[in-house]
Amino acid sequence: MIRKSIIGASVALLVASAAIFTGPAFAAPSSAEVLTHYTVLAHAKFEDALTTAKALDAAIDALIATPSDETLKAARAAWIKARVPYQQTEVYRFGNAIVDDWEGKVNAWPLDEGLIDYVDAGYGTESDGNALYVANVIANPKIKINGADVDATTITPELIADTLHEAGEVEANVASGYHAIEFLLWGQDLNGTGPGAGNRPFTDFNTKACTNGNCDRRAAYLKSASTLLVNDLQDMVTAWAPDGEATKSVLADEKAGLSTILTGMGSLSYGELAGERMKLGVLLHDPEEEHDCFSDNTHASHLNDAIGIASAYTGEYTRVDGTKLTGPSLSELVVAKDAALDAEMKGKLDKTLAAMNAMAKRAETVEAYDQMIGEGNTEGNATVQAAIDGLIDQTQTIQRVIASLDLGAIELEGSDSLDNPNAVFQ
Repeated sequence: MIRKSIIGASVALLVASAAIFTGPAFAAPSSAEVLTHYTVLAHAKFEDALTTAKALDAAIDALIATPSDETLKAARAAWIKARVPYQQTEVYRFGNAIVDDWEGKVNAWPLDEGLIDYVDAGYGTESDGNALYVANVIANPKIKINGADVDATTITPELIADTLHEAGEVEANVASGYHAIEFLLWGQDLNGTGPGAGNRPFTDFNTKACTNGNCDRRAAYLKSASTLLVNDLQDMVTAWAPDGEATKSVLADEKAGLSTILTGMGSLSYGELAGERMKLGVLLHDPEEEHDCFSDNTHASHLNDAIGIASAYTGEYTRVDGTKLTGPSLSELVVAKDAALDAEMKGKLDKTLAAMNAMAKRAETVEAYDQMIGEGNTEGNATVQAAIDGLIDQTQTIQRVIASLDLGAIELEGSDSLDNPNAVFQ
């Protein structure tokens, strides 16, 4: 009887187990659900970028109204906070033409800062490729662009956007966006691969005790650039609203929409971040080859780019107010096709984030990013290279994800720094 009871219990357990394992399989979301959540996250991220840009604008108002070390530091801190959500939107740039066509207004780099304001003598006085290399709009209310006289007596957002930005069809004439504001808040970083960021004095904005001249015009330029940034970010918030142009474009074709997500992930991982923004600097050991070069905030920008790439895959985003957003994700689509591939993708994203966090920790405790990429800094170079290697490695798995979802050929951004390093030195 005892044996019979045991056998009976075993049979019952097997039947129960069978009921568990033969029940409904993992229910993957539809492609439409994944794409809708992708647009919801885009809207949230650009809203956060706009919110923090408005806080920056208020801090700039305070600096202009009462120039001091404290108000300058507060404006700089607001700029650094504003970069966090914006950088996490960059994964939306590649693959979304609406974003890519707009991005140059807010995040173009590097810039020939002599177009905007005074520069150190070591900057030089001319450039073969840029007639406006030291135009110094803040000091000169009259300038020439392509041989035509331009009245810059009153500095406005419209003057910056319509006349100065990329003036003379020169991409280095970056007159608007985060980096123009960064330059005005910090000034040039003249430390090379030594410690220290830009060190513009608050008195550059003090019209009653002005240093370096033209403090009223410098304040006007800073305020106009800040106003323009807020306006430009509002355009992108509108574009990613439920009925916005960018949202409609992504949802119009499911296969194309999924391709857009993976184009953004792969192109930012490989050609843009690993290549143009990171490997090029390691190859040249050039402190100018860093994204946030005036503020020494490059490590944070690169880290937040990597966070944005992972977010596009997992469907997770933590808003600036701490709210955590989750929803139907690309990861879940891949699980339904190949669970092992999904685990590989998430593992590589995590590995890259670990390397980025290690780089960020070094920047905050040992040396800035521009010092890390300096010639002869073996440990610093290796720290940056580990993050580059992670980005390259995860791109290979992104390509496998593309194949697993039967999306056909997708062209990802390349970079000479990775694909043809010798060309960098020619």
